[in-house]
Amino acid sequence: MTAIKGGEFLIKETEAKDVFIPEEWNEEQQMIAQTCTDFLAANVWNNLDRIDSQEEGLMPELLNKAGELGLLGVSVPEEYGGFGKDFVTSMLATEVLGAGHSFAVAISAHTGIGTLPILYYGNAEQKAKYIPKLSSGEWKASYCLTEPSAGSDANSGKTKAVLTEDGKHYILNGQKMWITNGGFADIFTVFAKIDDDANLSAFIVEKSFGGISLNPEEHKMGIKGSSTRQVFFNDCKVPVENLLSERQNGFKIAVNILNIGRIKLGGAAIGASKEVNSKSIQYANERQQFGRSISKYGAIRHKLAEQAILIYASEAATYRASQNIEDATHALIAGGMDEAKAKLKGVEQFAVEAAIIKVHASEVLDFVVDEGVQVYGGMGYSAEAPMDRAYRDARINRIFEGTNEINRMLTVDMMLKRAMKGELDLMGPAQKIAAELMSIPDFASVEKTLFSEEKKYVANFKKAVLMVAGSAVQKLMQQLGKEQEVLMNIADMIIETYVCESLQLRVEKLVSLKGEEASKEQLDIMRVYLNDASDKIHKAGKEAINTYATGDEQKAMLMGLKRFTKTEPINTTASRRNISAKLIAENKYCF
Repeated sequence: MTAIKGGEFLIKETEAKDVFIPEEWNEEQQMIAQTCTDFLAANVWNNLDRIDSQEEGLMPELLNKAGELGLLGVSVPEEYGGFGKDFVTSMLATEVLGAGHSFAVAISAHTGIGTLPILYYGNAEQKAKYIPKLSSGEWKASYCLTEPSAGSDANSGKTKAVLTEDGKHYILNGQKMWITNGGFADIFTVFAKIDDDANLSAFIVEKSFGGISLNPEEHKMGIKGSSTRQVFFNDCKVPVENLLSERQNGFKIAVNILNIGRIKLGGAAIGASKEVNSKSIQYANERQQFGRSISKYGAIRHKLAEQAILIYASEAATYRASQNIEDATHALIAGGMDEAKAKLKGVEQFAVEAAIIKVHASEVLDFVVDEGVQVYGGMGYSAEAPMDRAYRDARINRIFEGTNEINRMLTVDMMLKRAMKGELDLMGPAQKIAAELMSIPDFASVEKTLFSEEKKYVANFKKAVLMVAGSAVQKLMQQLGKEQEVLMNIADMIIETYVCESLQLRVEKLVSLKGEEASKEQLDIMRVYLNDASDKIHKAGKEAINTYATGDEQKAMLMGLKRFTKTEPINTTASRRNISAKLIAENKYCF
């Protein structure tokens, strides 16, 4: 097996045997998932209103209970009191707990952006002091990056740190906003500039240091049970040994922790989506209209199937990338790299995929909750039924961890930067495709196998991306960065292509494990998703081409785009009926 690098999926073929699929969870992983499911059932589902009203002490108490079960330390090494599980297993725990509304936000902030900066960038003393207490839940963590004038542009933060004359403390002054877990956190990872540095540095700040004050809880559209506060540092004295990593390394820490946060958010969104799909199916089975349950009607069946198709596709991409990260990490450790560094480098390598998954999974969740409200009809709009909370809580995910617009632009930007550095050869394949446009299409008949059509579609989608991206770079040169609409179009093409390939590989591997008959609904999911994605890729490509190309060049590229996004007609209605029949019979999301 040749290990694939981040972003390389666009120019290299991956074999089904080389991807991880969720159908392969081992017994231990399933037990961890079951522990998470049981935790939500025992502690969260029956307390949602209490959590949303921010009952004093309730969220910290829930985090304590999660800590007792080891759920705060799934990926923390055993020497610091954690389970020491791999990245893919920690993703599974994130996914299952992701259904837990505001609790999901609190636990993912604590275990992710709260704990990981210290675990990955802390020195031996810092890790020994803080990680065991964070892993057990004795101390709760938060992450202070965003400021009133520094959101997407994080490095422009104004919070200052000045060294005292005796050289023993930094004096912190500044204001942070939207700080998750801010109301009860014991530990804050705070980003600030030392003197007039160009880049941020990071500090581990204990609440007990003093000089910290909080504004009241923010009133939010959703995730009302998540503590979100402004945090003020007024001459807060931080011992010099609490500088995290080197001076001016804060921005790098923030970026790398965000990479992890992005893919984790994707996992959590999938867990929430599955829960909503299950509730939609159950309600459709129970609700009677015109003398029969509404799950018997085609319009409702279409919605249930579409929810499941998108969830299954997004999940395929998420766990494919998670395993890639795990494999890259192992390879780096085997090459002699320190484990904490290797874990960061592994994620950094797949930053493109992390951004793709963040965008795709959060938008899938938004679609799924919207259709969930619709399936419930009038009850969907009632605060007595579960869709009201699901709908409001979902919306933040397109803003969290960098807005989806920023993540789309990052996807293209990171790809192009890697190409410029010679890490990814995008221009070679792009030039080949430009030449292919001038040639007569190959109409030779290829022997059809179960996945030959879909593999051809995916290969052609990649050509479409390379054609549009390559010509955009040549045409717009330095101006491309300013053409945000074109970047968004290219990003949409890349995202759909990655998800299509991940889904095709997942189903191919599943068939190799379980056989065609046992995988027939999954084959339908794959066919419908690829059919619909071809239209999305075509539309995004057309918009981009029409922005910067004219005349004969425009005509040739639009013809090429049509060729690369062509798919054979399929009966998507029949496929969706098959998928929904299975969901309705199982009375839950069952793929």
